Amino acid sequence: MWVPGGQELIIILIVVLILFGGTKLPQLMRGMGTGIKEFKQAIKDDDDKQADDKPENDKK
Repeated sequence: MWVPGGQELIIILIVVLILFGGTKLPQLMRGMGTGIKEFKQAIKDDDDKQADDKPENDKK
């Protein structure tokens, strides 16, 4: 599997900066952060819901 080195990462960052510009980049990153946060919250809520749906073992 190909892993980008230092020079490749710099080139990728320059291309992204050219495409999106300096003013749009922070907005793009903020949007990605919000999306990731919402995704993690949805996973947590789903796990909590599944835990509530499981029947508890009755100990006698």
